[in-house]
Amino acid sequence: MLKRPTRPGYATGFTLLELLIVLVILGLLIGYVAPNYFQQEDKSKVKAARAQIKALEDALDQYRLDVGRYPTTEQGLAALTAQPPGESRWQGPYLKKGVPMDPWGNPYQYRSPGEHGEVDLFSLGKDGQPGGTGLAADITNW
Repeated sequence: MLKRPTRPGYATGFTLLELLIVLVILGLLIGYVAPNYFQQEDKSKVKAARAQIKALEDALDQYRLDVGRYPTTEQGLAALTAQPPGESRWQGPYLKKGVPMDPWGNPYQYRSPGEHGEVDLFSLGKDGQPGGTGLAADITNW
């Protein structure tokens, strides 16, 4: 590495131009990498929601095997962690850590009987609103 000649009484360091060039290069790198990173993060949240819905479906199926039917819409997914009143055949809890929130921090939606099957289980997606497209689309079990 080359050493800059120094004069007695002068401090060594980077010039303003050198610092600006480094900042521009860092800005360009961040501008290129950040969108790709956040896109991957959103895709992983969708995959996580699908996996959680599958785990909730499995717990609901175990509940149905024990009790003879799925929990009602009013009982909701809470029936997987706490025995509903009057359910003598309940053998839970069916989830180890309780009912999770979806990856965006919203509760999963549950209906029994469902409009699309015996039970409808879904997340409203990134926007928290029904419907949507892309990352804002609902993630469902049907």
